[in-house]
This record gives sequence, structure tokens and C-alpha cells, in this order.
Amino acid sequence: MTFAPVISKDRAIWDFPKCYCPEASLQLKQDWNPQTEAFCKNRASRHQPWDRQKMSKVVVVGDLNVGKTCLINRFCKDVFERDYKATIGVDFEIERFEMSGVPFSLQIWDTAGQEKFKCIASAYYRGARVIVTVFDMADIKSLDHTRQWLEEALRENKPGSCFIFLVGTKSDLLSSEERRRTERDASQMAIEINAEFWAVSSKTGENVQGFFFRAAALAFERCVLSELEDGTPLAIGPSHTLREQIRRDGTDLEEAHDLKTSCC
Repeated sequence: MTFAPVISKDRAIWDFPKCYCPEASLQLKQDWNPQTEAFCKNRASRHQPWDRQKMSKVVVVGDLNVGKTCLINRFCKDVFERDYKATIGVDFEIERFEMSGVPFSLQIWDTAGQEKFKCIASAYYRGARVIVTVFDMADIKSLDHTRQWLEEALRENKPGSCFIFLVGTKSDLLSSEERRRTERDASQMAIEINAEFWAVSSKTGENVQGFFFRAAALAFERCVLSELEDGTPLAIGPSHTLREQIRRDGTDLEEAHDLKTSCC
């Protein structure tokens, strides 16, 4: 017998999350797609066994020290620590949601920003539903590098299969004028790379939940609509399925856990 994991009340999403910046948004929708609404109202959809729950993969990429791990830890663990060691290879978290009553999870993959680990991290880009390119709002050079990170992640996925987000971290370090200027540049970059822009602060928590809720909702709806279109359940099962996915990517689950560490 399998038991569904407990989903925290603060991970229940009923209204479709709004975008941060209308000028650089993937879509200005205000509500769920009618087909998604009908799916969520279906009793069978709400009571799937754990091994049939839907799950989508999120990969987080960007330069070293831009705050990728801090961003993930603020959302998943509600913690912020200044002193992180650099991520070695990859790390991951699984975050569970309830989307209009339907269970849904995100695999959030944290990848290393160092050049020497790119060949390891790139193996984990495959099968992503969401690609998050992160830059440091206090270091404008890191914004210029997001294009290259995105190109490498997209190379491992089918064209048009991923939602793309451009996330600026450390917004708390900027003055009002600096923030306006950086957000303007980031919005332009987001338009160029067909991404949705968000400015966040892992230190204060500003916009972190809003961003992840938005990413989760878009991924969930795409998952549902794809399933309704081709009739194939888009689900990643329990831990044994995750193990097989990691093995296909070239690394055993135990090796991935050996790589787990904290970083920015």
C-alpha cells in the first residue's frame, strides 16, 4: 500500500499565479485553461495514487555565486544562509503542491556554476519542463551570461518543450534607481530569449514564493493539457522512477546524493 505524502497548506494553489513584470511575461493569463479546470474538478484526478501523481522537472542554471542554491533553499526550506560552498555537479529537491485540488510535484535541480562541472550538470538538463536562468542583479555581467546558459540547457531538450524564466537575485542589494535600471535591462533580455522575468531576494524572501508558484502552475497546466491531448499520463513516480531517470542520465542515485552540498 502506498501513502500520499502530506502537502503543506502553503503549497495549495487555487488561483492562477500572476506574473511579476507584464512587459516580460510568458503570458498575461488570469485563470486556468478551461480544460485544466475541468480536469481538476474530476474526482479521479484529485485522488490519484502516489505513483501516478504528476511531476515536472525544473533545472536552475547560471554563473557561480549568483544565488541559485539560496533561491531554492529559501523556497523549499525557508532558510537563508550567507556562507555556502559551491555546488559540486548537481543537487535536487522535490517540492509538492496541490493545484486546484490535484497533487503535483516539481523536481528542482540545482546545477553547478563552475566551468569544470558543466559536462556533469548538462546531463541533467534533459527532460526539463522549466528552465530557470539565474543572474545576480548586483553583477550585470552575470546577466550577459544567461544567454549562454540557456542555449546549453535548450540543447538537451526538444524545441518549444520548456518554459523559460530569467530570475534576478539579490534585489535587496540595489538602490531604487539601480534596481529600475537593472530590471529594465533584464526585461529586454527576457524578451530576446523568450523568457519571463522575475526579480527576487532570497535574503528577504521577496517574490520567491510568487516565482515558484508561477513556474509550478505553468508546468502543471502544460502537463495536464499534454496528457489530455495525447492520452498519455505525464507522471514521474516514486523514488525508484527517479533513480532510473538519474541512471539514464549517467549517474547513480547514490552518487547524486554524495554530491549534495550547499552553495550559492
